[in-house]
Amino acid sequence: MMLRRATARDLPAMSALHAASFPDGWTGESLGDLLASPGAFAFISIEVSSLAAGFVLARVAAGEAEILTIAVRPNARRKGVGRQLMEAAARQARKMGATAMFLEVGETNAPARALYKGLGFAEAGRRKNYYGAENGLVLKAELPLSAPALGK
Repeated sequence: MMLRRATARDLPAMSALHAASFPDGWTGESLGDLLASPGAFAFISIEVSSLAAGFVLARVAAGEAEILTIAVRPNARRKGVGRQLMEAAARQARKMGATAMFLEVGETNAPARALYKGLGFAEAGRRKNYYGAENGLVLKAELPLSAPALGK
């Protein structure tokens, strides 16, 4: 796996990954608009076969970072791709001056919640019906992510 900063040329692959991960996948245009916004950045994970395995899109503002979205191709899940993407986003956010990182996750998304917990995220709030009928959990982690959370 190769992890690198994503650029506009990666938008079609990012859009395809998002569509494979969410019922209402974001278009390349909407992802591009977010990526072009102030403080935004993205990382993409590329397999040896040159297929995109996953990506993360985040932004930093006023000392806080937010994961806007993260998507991992279904057959690439449970192989550490999501963790690598989150760690890269946390390092970049810290370089950009963020001291905390936030994200939202569906209340019933146990695999994602386990990943985030393992990275040191804790519940900071709830959003009723954030994902349609499903509640969203607002999670927060202090940056840099702690060494124990990173398995070091």
